[in-house]
Amino acid sequence: MLRRVLLLCVCAVLLAAVPATAGLFGDKFEDEVVTETSAVKLVREVQQGGYDVVTTEELKGWIDGGRKMIIVDTMPFEASYAKGHIPGAVPFEFPVPLMETWDTTKTAGKSPADYEALLGSDKDMLIVVYCGFVKCTRSHNGAIWAKKLGYTNVVRHPGGIFAWKGKGYPVETAE
Repeated sequence: MLRRVLLLCVCAVLLAAVPATAGLFGDKFEDEVVTETSAVKLVREVQQGGYDVVTTEELKGWIDGGRKMIIVDTMPFEASYAKGHIPGAVPFEFPVPLMETWDTTKTAGKSPADYEALLGSDKDMLIVVYCGFVKCTRSHNGAIWAKKLGYTNVVRHPGGIFAWKGKGYPVETAE
């Protein structure tokens, strides 16, 4: 019995150490390329936008701690926000492609003045912007437009509603 267990352990170690077996259990090397691509894209967006980022766990802690902030959900209202959003978040749709100049056809007909009215007059208020997931860039647009409007404390939650749900945190729905 002991020999059998030892033989199984040796086989497991050999299988784990041989790169040719990577395809049997997923390709960790190809997975790393995907992770690297997402990480570099996010860093470049953050550098371009001049805002900060927050993890799902940190955001939950801020909410639970009663930190004063405005949380903006940049997903389409009917397709996403109404079905589930981070508690306390307010909707304001932004497009996925980079929106360098304001385009009301991409923001559900809303203007920069509408966005500024939503964010309020306190330009130092903590503004947290999110969308669906890390690859989604709606939150990047929401964050850079908050910065362009003069808000100084803008943070992007890149994991968005997917990461929020992934942590098992509660969501609110809207009608």
